[in-house]
Amino acid sequence: MEDDVSLKFRRQLLLIDENLVAEDVAALKFLCTDLLPFKKLERVKSALDIFQLLMAEEYLNEEDTFLLAELLYRIKCHSLLKKLGYTKEKVQECLHEKGRVSPYRQMLYELSENITNEMLKDIIFLLQNWLPKRRITLSALELLILLEKQGLLTENNVQMLEGVCMKVSPDLLETINCYKRAKVSLPQQENTLPVKESSLSHTGDIRVFASPQETSIKSVGSNTNDNKAANLTQGFSEMNLELPGEFRNVENESKKMTSYKMDGPHRGFCLVINNVSFDGSLQERKGSCKDAGELERVFTWLGLDVRTYKNLTSLQIKDVMQTWQRLEDHKDRDCFICCILSHGESGAIYGKDEELVSIRMIMSHFTAKQCPQLAEKPKLFFIQACQGKEIQRPVYVEADAQIPDLPSMQQSVSPSESIPEEADFLLGMATIDGYVSFRHIEQGAWYIQALCSKLQLLVPRGEDILSILTEVNEDVGRRVDRWGTKKQMPQPAYTLRRKFIFPIPRDPPPSQQH
Repeated sequence: MEDDVSLKFRRQLLLIDENLVAEDVAALKFLCTDLLPFKKLERVKSALDIFQLLMAEEYLNEEDTFLLAELLYRIKCHSLLKKLGYTKEKVQECLHEKGRVSPYRQMLYELSENITNEMLKDIIFLLQNWLPKRRITLSALELLILLEKQGLLTENNVQMLEGVCMKVSPDLLETINCYKRAKVSLPQQENTLPVKESSLSHTGDIRVFASPQETSIKSVGSNTNDNKAANLTQGFSEMNLELPGEFRNVENESKKMTSYKMDGPHRGFCLVINNVSFDGSLQERKGSCKDAGELERVFTWLGLDVRTYKNLTSLQIKDVMQTWQRLEDHKDRDCFICCILSHGESGAIYGKDEELVSIRMIMSHFTAKQCPQLAEKPKLFFIQACQGKEIQRPVYVEADAQIPDLPSMQQSVSPSESIPEEADFLLGMATIDGYVSFRHIEQGAWYIQALCSKLQLLVPRGEDILSILTEVNEDVGRRVDRWGTKKQMPQPAYTLRRKFIFPIPRDPPPSQQH
């Protein structure tokens, strides 16, 4: 009975639904294929529809939300786990005992994440005799479902899939082989297939900068964060930093792709969202207006059309993203930049109403599918917000984090998990996951001030954006608070395929203008 489900529980589900984009819903549908009647899944239009089906089949209720937590974990929406009272680590601990998504379904989903648009076209061409003629466009997940419906792909028969992957991109076979090895060696364990955090994305690897200095940034009374920073650095060094197969196999083409085209009639739009005051317990972000003004001056100098928004609620932030997503004028622009200044937690930022908005959801508005006018153009996002719990603050330095008396279930969301699984994105975070970022109440945030300073210094020298952000890391990493006890390390992550170099402006930098 619906009366048995509390209003609070339904509100939790509604909040989760509001933070999921169309690609997330498609992924949830696919992962639930073995659990729910397929005919009912075909009628699903939203995440709420899936939640309703899971409740009807008694997979989900107020007392047991683990399956939903597992699904969110599988699609890397880790920032939403806290709405169910989970963290990423807690889900990982419980997967062996309580996980319901089979290794077979996990393998297919991971494979779909690794299939680029070009690979998908080649696969569809090779399989055209087995596919319905009426289906003109297919996603990777839809293609896999079609193969399953026709009996060409099953839990115990992945031969056709192997053959196609061998022809299109042998790298894809690693995922299938991992599944086959796990199936042979651990036949009695249903949910032990590991989720690979560093898998290739749709059209580009996600690369992340890390620095040994990360381990010097500590939260009070916590040793686990030290280990996490060290593990993070080690994990990044092991990531495959080669270009995806379709570029790696075409040597002449790769030589041409030295830098993004930045000589169009218009440079692009730059959004600055500056949340200073909040409706509840979060403190006013003094000094943030200086940051917003500096960003506006610098990006205007770089040729962008800057639009500034102040004190937006979570709903208004989503509305702004949808408005700019639909803008036709992007087609005449070289790039798109978005800067967000606010309080935050792991993988999310706060609206003025103190509701969290997922960074991944914000960026997903500008994928090639959602915003075709920006396809293959660089999209840069800079986030000035804490990504962890607040530490003790001195008088003149504040942390962009939730204040201590607001309850918080903290979880880990790395920048690579916030980036849409598609090429041509860059996400510049003020701090690594789990840590605070600092803002001087008069001079502004360490990260934003260093970013603006280095852009003015290094763009005239012809430096690319990744070289500039390395200098920003070095600058911020040297800074300490007035007592010399608190440090910060920014962390960019990116799926850029080429160098991003701003054309050198004719005018002197704003810092030299009088």
